[in-house]
Amino acid sequence: MASLSAAISHSSSHVALAHNTKPKKIHQSQCRTLPLPHRSPICRLGFVSQGGSKEASNTRVFTSVKGVLLDESAEKVQLPQGDTWSVHKFGGTCVGSAERIKSVGNIILNDDSERKLVVVSAMSKVTDMMYDLINRAQSRDESYISALDAVLEKHRSTALDLLDGDDLGSFLSQLHHDVNNLKAMLRAIYIAGHATESFTDFVVGHGELWSAQMLSAVVRKNGIDCKWMDTREVLIVNPTSADQVDPDYLESEKRLENWYSKNPSQIIIATGFIASTPQNIPTTLKRDGSDFSAAIMGALCRAGQVTIWTDVDGVYSADPRKVNEAVILKTLSYQEAWEMSYFGANVLHPRTIIPVMRYNIPIIIRNIFNLSAPGTKICHPIISDKEENQTVESLVKGFATIDNLALVNVEGTGMAGVPGTAHAIFGAVKDVGANVIMISQASSEHSVCFAVPEKEVKAVAEALKSRFRQALDAGRLSQVAIIPNCSILAAVGQKMASTPGVSATLFSALAKANINVRAIAQGCSEFNITVVVKREDCIKALKAVHSRFYLSRTTIAVGIIGPGLIGSTLLEQLKDQAAVLKEEFNIDLRVMGITGSRTMLLSESGIDLSSWKELQKEKGEAADLQKFVQHVHGNHFIPNTVLVDCTADSAIASNYYDWLRKGIHVITPNKKANSGPLDQYLKLRALQRQSYTHYFYEATVGAGLPIISTLRGLLETGDKILQIEGIFSGTLSYIFNNFMGKVAFSEVVTKAKQAGFTEPDPRDDLSGADVRRKVIILARESGLKLELSDIPEKSLVPEPLRASASAEEFMQKLPQFDQEMSKKLQDAEDAGEVLRYVGVVDVVKQTGVVELRRYKKDHPFAQLSGSDNIIAFTTTRYQKQPLIVRGPGAGAQVTAGGIFSDLLRLASYLGAPS
Repeated sequence: MASLSAAISHSSSHVALAHNTKPKKIHQSQCRTLPLPHRSPICRLGFVSQGGSKEASNTRVFTSVKGVLLDESAEKVQLPQGDTWSVHKFGGTCVGSAERIKSVGNIILNDDSERKLVVVSAMSKVTDMMYDLINRAQSRDESYISALDAVLEKHRSTALDLLDGDDLGSFLSQLHHDVNNLKAMLRAIYIAGHATESFTDFVVGHGELWSAQMLSAVVRKNGIDCKWMDTREVLIVNPTSADQVDPDYLESEKRLENWYSKNPSQIIIATGFIASTPQNIPTTLKRDGSDFSAAIMGALCRAGQVTIWTDVDGVYSADPRKVNEAVILKTLSYQEAWEMSYFGANVLHPRTIIPVMRYNIPIIIRNIFNLSAPGTKICHPIISDKEENQTVESLVKGFATIDNLALVNVEGTGMAGVPGTAHAIFGAVKDVGANVIMISQASSEHSVCFAVPEKEVKAVAEALKSRFRQALDAGRLSQVAIIPNCSILAAVGQKMASTPGVSATLFSALAKANINVRAIAQGCSEFNITVVVKREDCIKALKAVHSRFYLSRTTIAVGIIGPGLIGSTLLEQLKDQAAVLKEEFNIDLRVMGITGSRTMLLSESGIDLSSWKELQKEKGEAADLQKFVQHVHGNHFIPNTVLVDCTADSAIASNYYDWLRKGIHVITPNKKANSGPLDQYLKLRALQRQSYTHYFYEATVGAGLPIISTLRGLLETGDKILQIEGIFSGTLSYIFNNFMGKVAFSEVVTKAKQAGFTEPDPRDDLSGADVRRKVIILARESGLKLELSDIPEKSLVPEPLRASASAEEFMQKLPQFDQEMSKKLQDAEDAGEVLRYVGVVDVVKQTGVVELRRYKKDHPFAQLSGSDNIIAFTTTRYQKQPLIVRGPGAGAQVTAGGIFSDLLRLASYLGAPS
């Protein structure tokens, strides 16, 4: 240290002031018209001058430019306090170039407040450049000289663009003077190989000095009186042990009054970030110091408001880099801003709020690049008469996250009821200098868990195991466990306090997104609910809760499997309805992938459904179901995933169980899973019931008709199903509705095929296999444990034609068997009846039947037309007159509509308004 002082004394002797130099005395009225002199940094730090004396005078103010002694006997000007003052703070981005400094000047001039105090940071990147100078010098890297020249040139070129005349000459003279002083100091640091904290703070604070001087000159250039303030002469702070500082408000207020009495002005440009200790040693306000400076100055002036100018439109409800639908909050209470900033939200540092909160001074966060945006106002909450009408959704203001954490769990039966255990745990944590982010303890006192930064967890674990070695060996403590790769998610809202349902809504949203919560904490103030989740689940969890609280749309990642007739029709319906769903229902169904048997199309943000076919041809890749599922589900920016299987493929259906287990919802018209082996069906339904993952299959039985949901509604309300009877095939309904009189059966089948009512091979419809699958699905939904083989097959395909080589051959030979069907028709007509192909579930007898039956012409089944389906539910409530569901049961439009309905039901379950 001695060598450093000596080196500084020697290197800077040409700029230090001799103690006995007699400065010129001028009248105070003359002093006010002069630019505020800039003190010599060497003099300020109390370095030894060439004459060997130390500058310690409290009655005279020395400068490095002119020897000026202010006449303090003149009458002092009182500092006016109150809301006539408006405080502005401009960060480094705001003053990052000459053009931006001009823009700041215009904002100051356009503010119609009576008095303005403006706090400025160093130009963008300059503070980092100044720290770099220190690092290079103490590393004995001579490139600090060229780096300092770069700092000089940055400010010189900016000044040349901004200023002219005397202001330019004065600033450049001061700039060169300061750089020469810095060069001398850095040389001393280079020689010593070390820089103290005081030296470092002194060096890095120059960026603010230069930007404040340039901005004040820009304002004066417009003919407006303006003074600049070196806040090291005013703000006095006491360093604390936590690398923070505590402002001395009484001393700072005295010094501000003294400064203002000598420099009265309607506009003051003050340096941010820098201050002095009570011993007049330069220091800084540490992290986010310029914001803190503005808040302190606002409190000292009792300002009407403090405006923090940034490069964002205000405070967001969540990090917009993680939640695209994050919204700007109009207002926040001091407590809400405090909580959100603590948990990593880009709001303000918590300590920034303390000074203004004391005097109820609002803080406005505004965007210097978007002056039309009103920003976010941080103030005491406004009491509203409408508070009693607040919904759960409006109670949470925003969400914040902290990543790269680890949970430490100290557990053991010996902890319960033992005083001092928590003190010992956190004393050990304190000893290694770790920061505890969150604490959670059960009322049983069996365990304490807390979150610390992941980089500190190893030292914490070792300290705890060392501290509790005896307790661990004796079994009083069972373990000190580390859970790595964690993140914290915090929900913040002052109106959450004493409001039932907020926690339930939060945890419901997390559960529905298949997010496991590892730890929970909530203070008695109830302003904040904090949960710990896996790091890889953090963004997904954030999206889920943000969506649930109405701050964004209920967004679901959709994967379409099978873009055939039904799949492509569904995509068309989604395209047509997308805008309405977003605007009116806050539902965003985002198709992230479409796959067929050969080609698949994937998108990171959502496929443009107006051109998906063209995109599939241009950008499609070889179909890979595993990759497809991983892509659709792996997007953590969307909390919920649903796969829509529009195929009739049993191989696709065999994946449902694994998808549901992974938290992927499944919607399908594919009957294969629910009519397949009974044990697999029961396993699938059991998983569905025990998880928050949904499996919807309304379209498997009645296309768009509400058959499954009607059956579920009856059972869930306690009704007992006796029998379900219906015409379940739209194709067979069409055929028998038109098979009458002298028309041959083969002719009706041909017309049905030509009209597109049948499968490419009509035998698939005439076999009754489709109806059998629907009957087995309804039987199982009714509680019967039947296999498909328990339903006797009653095919309408003549036995000799079942082995026909092709559909064409079948159609050619079908007329040979018309006579048999015509006789059945004639017998029915003679009895005043009609033929209908039906499926029946007899719950009482625990059987299922598929067959051709005859019904009287006044029976509901005889009243059908076209391809309508009809289903009759006979129950204990609807025993005399069955409950009838009737409507179109075939066709791509109605089947796709049934799938679409299930998608909207899923969205409702996941939090969309119903």
